[in-house]
Amino acid sequence: MSEPNGGTFDVVILGGGSGGYAAALRAVQLDLSVALIEKGKLGGTCLHNGCIPTKALLHAAEIADQTRESAQFGVKAELVGIDMAGVNAYKDAVIARLYKGLQGMIKSAKINVVEGEGKLVSPDTVEVNGARYTGRNVILASGSYARTLPGLEVDGERVITSDHALTLDRVPTSAIVLGGGVIGVEFASVWKSFGVDVTIIEALPRLVAAEDEESSKALERAFRKRGIAFKTGKRFEKVEHTESGVRVTIEGGDTVEAELLLVAVGRGPNTANLGYEEQGVKLDRGFVVTDERLRTGVPNVYAVGDIVPGLQLAHRGFQQGIFVAEEIAGQNPAVIDENGIPRVTYSDPELASVGLTEARAKEQYGADKVKTYNYNLGGNGKSQILKTAGFVKLVRVDDGPVVGLHLVGARVGELVGEAQLIFNWEAYPAEVAQLVHAHPTQSEALGEAHLALAGKPLHAHA
Repeated sequence: MSEPNGGTFDVVILGGGSGGYAAALRAVQLDLSVALIEKGKLGGTCLHNGCIPTKALLHAAEIADQTRESAQFGVKAELVGIDMAGVNAYKDAVIARLYKGLQGMIKSAKINVVEGEGKLVSPDTVEVNGARYTGRNVILASGSYARTLPGLEVDGERVITSDHALTLDRVPTSAIVLGGGVIGVEFASVWKSFGVDVTIIEALPRLVAAEDEESSKALERAFRKRGIAFKTGKRFEKVEHTESGVRVTIEGGDTVEAELLLVAVGRGPNTANLGYEEQGVKLDRGFVVTDERLRTGVPNVYAVGDIVPGLQLAHRGFQQGIFVAEEIAGQNPAVIDENGIPRVTYSDPELASVGLTEARAKEQYGADKVKTYNYNLGGNGKSQILKTAGFVKLVRVDDGPVVGLHLVGARVGELVGEAQLIFNWEAYPAEVAQLVHAHPTQSEALGEAHLALAGKPLHAHA
């Protein structure tokens, strides 16, 4: 449903990504009238340029590895090559089906969708193509963009961002990935599976530095085994074009050459030139400052998703959108605990976590009050069937609940659902130890780890 001529609504939402469309759908359920403004496609970065396409590539990469390594399972197969046109067709078909489904949901909910670039022109009004949409409440959900570094020019050919990487029509022979966070290691993992010679450059001391240190070390060990090179603790200095690609110089004078450079140094907030500051919305380094109830400080103006400081995750934006819709409707929803939001890196191996790292737990509770337990997947039957290595690490407060869960291994992202329940319900190890986990599944590793931490290890050493 489209409303091209402006009007007044209970809620005007600027941005139709995960946070914006979730807010719209929930608001309509609560009998609020909604105008949803989007300059691109509904679904935003996650659906079109982020979560969904990257995970499709990662699944194709997993298939390539399984084919290459099938002999260890007694299956004779040969990997002839990677057909990028076929991979992209598969990826695009997944996106198209989900996009069609989202469009159907929005249409059936009778949400007023406004196509075009919106700008906040007063504290309660967004202007689009000359038409003004006034909201008794306004939700800013303008999303993020792929960042680069000062002096580093992205040309879309030799120096690219994740947006370009998702539409490559070829498999490069070699690639340098600038940034060892989630985006960087995921693309490095895909490309290595596709046969690319990959080097990661990361200024921080370790890969995926936001994760628990043991998880980082496990990923680094796995990447070394896979032949993915990485240089940590080294800052980028410059990039030069060569006859066949690029040459990157890093701190200390070392150089690395490859066919292309992927700039994966994080995502910046889309808040420039949207009228936010002019209308009194406070920004900090481009991010919208909010309180715990996602209020901006301007009456009845809220912000959700990647423009709010914190984890830039689609499911965080989605939950924030639901929260704000319920807040506007007067339902007084519980504040979202940022520590309780699950995190997954879909590389090979996968990393999944929720809650505090060991280091943060010790800072918060004191080193003498924190206990940890690491259950190796070598003792888990399903993990041996899958031929994966890794662990489940628990962090608990002494005589208190589990405050952090960290998982490494194939498919562990699927276990983080139970992990977030354990954290968010402040479960004690003994309480989780009572639960029955199906055999053989990787979820048993969570059960075994809690059994051990509760003082009654079964398939584990105390």
